[in-house]
Amino acid sequence: MARTCTVCRHPDRPAVDMSLVNHRPYRHIAARFRLSTSALVRHHDDHLPATLAKAKEAEDVAHAIDVAAQLKAINAAALAVLADARRAGDGLLSLKAVDRVQRQIELQARLLGELDDRPVVNVLVAPEWLLVRATLLDALGAYPEARSAVAARLVALEGTQRAG
Repeated sequence: MARTCTVCRHPDRPAVDMSLVNHRPYRHIAARFRLSTSALVRHHDDHLPATLAKAKEAEDVAHAIDVAAQLKAINAAALAVLADARRAGDGLLSLKAVDRVQRQIELQARLLGELDDRPVVNVLVAPEWLLVRATLLDALGAYPEARSAVAARLVALEGTQRAG
């Protein structure tokens, strides 16, 4: 006799399904609803309604579209203030509107992944690298051919890192 899915029979199945669709950790769902993680995995793979998963995707898309619409509205408002301030000859308000437009452009660029504010570390000038490099070349002092070959490779490597 085939076993029935314990998640499908669970009284809180809709909440369990939503937790799965929202990618909550299986162990958290299992603890909350007193289910086994293996039952959750099987239910997710075999019984989770495809329409529920698609609904979540549609909700995510709708939210993204909503954010884009809000950004467009804010941009339009800032540009309208800028135009009004220019017509009125209000230099201070014009500068404030320009600043707002600039911040909106930066925000959009970050959201679209076109602006990367992460710090860039140049290891070629880091004291640790300089010490390793000097130690390596010093250790190869007794082997002039090897030292020259390694030095040439390091110079080439450093040149490609600086160019990239």
